Amino acid sequence: MTDKAQLLGQMGISPEVASFCEKQEKGLRDKFDELDRIAEYNSWKVLDAFHKEQVQEMHFDCTSGYGYTDPGRDTLEKVYADIFHTEDALVRPQIISGTHALATTVFGILRPGDEILFACGTPYDTMQGVVGIRNEVGNLTEFGITYKIVPLNDRNLPDIPAITAAIGPKTKVVEIQRSKGYEYRHSLSVKEIGDIIKAVKEVKPDVIAMVDNCYGEFTQTIEPTDVGADIAVGSLIKNAGGGLAPIGGYIVGRKDLIELCAVHLTAPGLGKEAGATLGVTKAMFQGLFYSPTVTAAAMKTAVYAAAVFSALGYDVLPKADEERCDIVEAITLNQSEAILSFCKGVQAAAPVDSHVTPVPWDMPGYGVPIIMAAGSFNSGASIELSADAPIQPPYIVYFQGGLTWPHGKYGVMRALQEMVNDPKTKLPKEIC
Repeated sequence: MTDKAQLLGQMGISPEVASFCEKQEKGLRDKFDELDRIAEYNSWKVLDAFHKEQVQEMHFDCTSGYGYTDPGRDTLEKVYADIFHTEDALVRPQIISGTHALATTVFGILRPGDEILFACGTPYDTMQGVVGIRNEVGNLTEFGITYKIVPLNDRNLPDIPAITAAIGPKTKVVEIQRSKGYEYRHSLSVKEIGDIIKAVKEVKPDVIAMVDNCYGEFTQTIEPTDVGADIAVGSLIKNAGGGLAPIGGYIVGRKDLIELCAVHLTAPGLGKEAGATLGVTKAMFQGLFYSPTVTAAAMKTAVYAAAVFSALGYDVLPKADEERCDIVEAITLNQSEAILSFCKGVQAAAPVDSHVTPVPWDMPGYGVPIIMAAGSFNSGASIELSADAPIQPPYIVYFQGGLTWPHGKYGVMRALQEMVNDPKTKLPKEIC
């Protein structure tokens, strides 16, 4: 027995599971090389922005209270604007999540009588409460702002003719959700996002193209703001934080739109001038610096999961050899028991709280019970290895993250091992 096999055995992986997974990895070298090339380019792009803005040790200093005159915060926002090729950026620890960043954006930009059009079908669950699709207190509809949803076409892709036909005189924002959320569809490439933006701008040139960029940053060599997005939004406990940012979100785009978002986040008259960083600026800078290589590790993990579970006969999206536009891998497991076992394995593979067994619960912002497996250094950070699923047919698990490729690889093996160990889980094919 080799040292590696012995160690995996100590960590709960049987020789059969290890051997099966090893076979699937052998065909992935070309794909991994492609992901490394993307990481290399994006790493240089980030480094170039650090050089341009002359990042210094003084920029890591802590500010408190009102946070007036914070050169670190201001420089970090210039770095983000450079990377995304935008006029301005808002990057703050006061933004607690991707949903908060999105809500800050739509409440900042829209006014009573305006309409927001969702171009990619029903938006992600937590955004439904923000908009008013689900009747949460304080949603957009309470302020006289309406919404319109354009369903995906029969190929489960954005329906560009229907999107352009839906634009009306009140349509102020067209929102494009890059990642699949809990929809079983392909996440959008930057090119596909650009095609939507081009089409809507031809119909209404002054419409604001807004992109929910969560899970997509640094998965390709260009970003939505390179293809016409007026504003793009994301979370720092996903890709852009590189696993180090303990909290935060970003909004990048046109200067006038960033100002509207800033005054909503703080207050009219304050805008970007206030907002203490409370000692997290260094982690936000350093996480951004690591982000391209961390994102590549997460994408390798997703590719590996796709190869392993498709070889077992499960439907996966995207497939291992397909274009990858975010870090999320969707796997249709067909059984609630299989989802519970898969998530148990992901949790058991975690560096933190590995002894805990995740169970479904009525999580705030969601309409059905959700199970989430995430033993992460930063609570809820989905750039760290995690899995979540709504407990409803056809029982699809959404698997993402992995700060390092070795950890991601072990997480996939452990998820499969728990499914093999559970007599209630029926695999479509035998492991041999």
